[in-house]
Amino acid sequence: MASITLKGVTKRWGAFVGVDSVNLEIADKEFMVFLGPSGCGKTTTMRMIAGLEDPSSGEILIGDRVVNDLEPRERDIAMVFQNYGLYPNLTVYENIRFPLKVRKIDPKSHDARVRRAADMVELGHLLDRRPSALSGGQRQRVALARAIVRQPAVFLMDEPLSNLDAKLRVSTRAQLKNLHHELQVTTIYVTHDQIEAMTLADRVVVMKSGVFQQVGTPTEIYDRPANTFVAGFIGSPAMNLIDGTMSGGVFTCEHVRIGGFADDISGSVTLGFRAEDARVSPVDASQIQAPIYSVELLGDATMVTVRAGVALVAVRAGKDYRAQIGDPVGFAIRPEICHLFDKQTGLRLENHKSAKSGTTSGTQDINWENRHVR
Repeated sequence: MASITLKGVTKRWGAFVGVDSVNLEIADKEFMVFLGPSGCGKTTTMRMIAGLEDPSSGEILIGDRVVNDLEPRERDIAMVFQNYGLYPNLTVYENIRFPLKVRKIDPKSHDARVRRAADMVELGHLLDRRPSALSGGQRQRVALARAIVRQPAVFLMDEPLSNLDAKLRVSTRAQLKNLHHELQVTTIYVTHDQIEAMTLADRVVVMKSGVFQQVGTPTEIYDRPANTFVAGFIGSPAMNLIDGTMSGGVFTCEHVRIGGFADDISGSVTLGFRAEDARVSPVDASQIQAPIYSVELLGDATMVTVRAGVALVAVRAGKDYRAQIGDPVGFAIRPEICHLFDKQTGLRLENHKSAKSGTTSGTQDINWENRHVR
């Protein structure tokens, strides 16, 4: 098994910077997810770790060995790709066995290793089939078994679930979580799906424009986003973000007035809160008062949305809540559950306190050595 360390790793193509001087330590046996929108540099970072891209500068270590000049086959890694990459003329058995033949592993061990890997992904009864006779989920599991049979030091997975339908993604996600628990292999998983990141990861790296925005556990990132980008990217729905003014411990903008903050912050700020942290309440006793913009029944809850200034603000109500678009509605929000961000930089404003509770809004401090925010 192996840890992975990135030291000032940068990737440039001419004047374009794809990954910008990132630093990261991934512990042995850790499940690390690289999360971000398309084009943010997450796959490029993983490809540099794999040896499929050369970094423009910086060092990559697997264990205590610098691997910058090593070929991919010398790094003891196994990759699972989005498009499966199976050989259509080979059976499931031979597809799984292929890495053992290429690496000239003792043939006497092949059968036991192939069948063990197939059983781990519940494919033991399909070993004689060819990929064309399999579903998308089964093909992805063949790709997983082919990586498992290698018994590598590191797994690299590049959006392996993105070609699956919603129901299959849920079941395969649970299978991946259980596999990591059984195999205890250091894993890097690339995705743009924040639900996959939150459910699978030990820690998450949130990326934007080649820069690490925040590194932390799913709970830390959800409860204490480092900036408005992370706040707006994590969560379903994303955190409500409202631009307004703070003065005398009171935040105001159109349709919004939330008091109870300490007066250590003033001027233009962005206020954030999550849909589940507020509630629908009588209009005359609410911090947000506005006509309903939309009502969405989700089954287990009802999402009620209003417009506050230029922002759409959603609050989760009970599944039995009923109202019409245009009806007046109120949202009750406690200041201690709110997050404040600098309106210009988007960075989290720490140390603001509720005048009533005396508690600091926020979560653990960010490791600034391991993230760069622009």
